[in-house]
Amino acid sequence: MIRPTPAIVAQAAVRSLPRWVLLLLCSAYVLAGFFGRDPWRGDDMQAFGFMRAMALGQTDWTAPLLAGQPPETSGLLPLWLGAGAMRLLGDGLPLEVASRIPFIALLALTLVVAWHAIHHLARSPLAQPVAFAFGGEADPHGYARAIADGGLLALIASLGLAQFSHETTSNLTQLVGTTLLLYAAAALRRGRCALPGVAAAAGLLGLTFSGAPSLALLLGAGSAGVALASDGRDGPQPARLRGAVLLLACTALVAAWATWLGLWHWRIALPGNAQEWLAIPRLLLWFIWPTWLLTLWTLWRWRHLIAARAHHLLLPLWFGGVALAVTCLAPPADRALLQGLPAFAALAAFALPTLTRSVSAIIDWFTLLFFSVAAITVWVIWLAVQTGIPATPAANVARLAPGFASHFALLPFAVALASTIAWCALVRWRTARHRAALWKSLVLPAGGATLGWVLLMTLWLPLLNYGRSYAPQVALLRQAITEAHADIPLQASDCVAGYGLDQPLVAALIYQGGLNIAAPAQVHQCDWAIVDPDADAQLLEALAPNDWQQVAIVARPTDRRDQLTLLRRTPH
Repeated sequence: MIRPTPAIVAQAAVRSLPRWVLLLLCSAYVLAGFFGRDPWRGDDMQAFGFMRAMALGQTDWTAPLLAGQPPETSGLLPLWLGAGAMRLLGDGLPLEVASRIPFIALLALTLVVAWHAIHHLARSPLAQPVAFAFGGEADPHGYARAIADGGLLALIASLGLAQFSHETTSNLTQLVGTTLLLYAAAALRRGRCALPGVAAAAGLLGLTFSGAPSLALLLGAGSAGVALASDGRDGPQPARLRGAVLLLACTALVAAWATWLGLWHWRIALPGNAQEWLAIPRLLLWFIWPTWLLTLWTLWRWRHLIAARAHHLLLPLWFGGVALAVTCLAPPADRALLQGLPAFAALAAFALPTLTRSVSAIIDWFTLLFFSVAAITVWVIWLAVQTGIPATPAANVARLAPGFASHFALLPFAVALASTIAWCALVRWRTARHRAALWKSLVLPAGGATLGWVLLMTLWLPLLNYGRSYAPQVALLRQAITEAHADIPLQASDCVAGYGLDQPLVAALIYQGGLNIAAPAQVHQCDWAIVDPDADAQLLEALAPNDWQQVAIVARPTDRRDQLTLLRRTPH
């Protein structure tokens, strides 16, 4: 016998979060971080380098090469999106901005689809709140809408979403694919086929062409299995069968296509020591905060319905469980864990109808203190950088980022000030007396996460860009080449050999340094070489000591241990 649902919700508690507030919150979160910066170090710069080469016709779109090397990922979808945007918008926008336009749309789509996925889960029969003896319980539509609002707030509040969702990499296209598939599996359960079927196909294809066909196979087949295994009272039997068949058919077709195109690439790697294993719980602690706390609460309060195979719990549990497994088996762990955030947000949303007043108060006060202190810290350090007062933070910034020159920008300052005022208004609303709302416990976490991200991407963006961009080190390297080659300036066609350089650095040297980095087969023709001293010794065997002279050692300003050695061929 299925025990009663733990959700006890009155109609007064399911009032909708004002749409203009939700739209403003999502817009601020989505747009902050995509403008006013260089491509970041790592995957963001690597993806941009390939996009630029494809857009300028310097390489093939189906087998792109950068300095003679293919991309380190088999997922070409994000590269196609960025390169296509550059071709269409590159005449009117800087290439960095043009490449990010599709990804702005993808992040917005992720939030919209996540809301609808959670809405469909909340409409499941076993997800409904307890019916009161004399009426007054929440109606199904209002209840589902309030749960979906809370789930969207939980997703925005997840700390791990911020950085990776604002990079032009496969992480975001995979996240969109995962969210589309979650929506499809939730909506198909209710008997709809057209739009959910399109979403299922799009999600599976997006995952496959973003370098994650195995994840697509696991999520697609698992969603069909969950539909069949769920309790029969949690939806009509024909709808369950149609949904499972459609999901299996789409998964099989995409798997066959991935096999035909040779897209399967297994990279399973267990943590090698105890320290790496211990790093995973630490990652979970902050990356999924605060949704992991509410997820655990959901699992406890809804445990009887989990045992009864309630679809609205089993489906996000499967998506979250797969993400956790991939986190442990397929590094990098943080990028794998990103795919589970929509599922964890869905589970966290079902904690809201069961939260006690004391738990809700703990969440509110902790969030209020944490994000308020963080905002004050950001403002104080920004003021120190601008004016030198207080002196201690200013000295710390000068020590950590030597050579950084601050400047005042009116628009970022105005956005940061408006965001801070909005946070104060939100805190005042939350601490005042108001009607109960189901989503109220997640307003401060989502608002605080958005405030922190906006402040970082406005007040601190020049400083963060200085530390996370290759531009300062590349500029110093270019200056060293110019000074050493003052008699005969380096021409754009002159090649530079690279030894031990990773692809993101190669992309930065080409774009920001204007250097012609040679393919491995052409390095013997170059009179200049850039060497990573930490590279494998075997890569440096081609450098005969008598044939090269050291010109300079160029360190990254924010990390003196990150050095590049500039060599010039000795004339004979």
